[in-house]
Amino acid sequence: MAQENTYEPIKKVSIIISKNSLEGVYPGLILANGALMEGMDATLFLTLFGLDLVTKDKMDNLQVEDVKNFMSRMPAPAGPMPENINAFVTEKIKEQFESMDIPPVGEFLEMIHDGGGKIYACKAMADMFHLTKDDFCDEVYDIISVGEMYEASAGAQIIYT
Repeated sequence: MAQENTYEPIKKVSIIISKNSLEGVYPGLILANGALMEGMDATLFLTLFGLDLVTKDKMDNLQVEDVKNFMSRMPAPAGPMPENINAFVTEKIKEQFESMDIPPVGEFLEMIHDGGGKIYACKAMADMFHLTKDDFCDEVYDIISVGEMYEASAGAQIIYT
């Protein structure tokens, strides 16, 4: 007789984002939003360059970092190769996201915030980069230490993207 798999369903996730590229932030945004849609508690903790995701003057200008990887999966551009390949690939990825109804960064953050998710900035990195709460978008709940992140993550599955 086959043994039945029994497991405790995940109730809470804490997702750490430390990168500032489109391919570095979207997995965390998708995971947080998906968790909320499944009825889980979700927390985003942004550290190092992940702070760019919520920094007002940077969040709308995130670029693709691994251009070579994306270029190998995209059809070649018609005509001559664009001068700024990074900008070209970034724009194509954003167009693809839009065609798939995947929201831009700012809208994704609003969805997570409005869905009950908490978004935190790392205090050590905010201090290092001389950033204050005024530098961040309104969806950032607070600037917290790593210890406070662990407290907020009590009982959660911690995911590092």
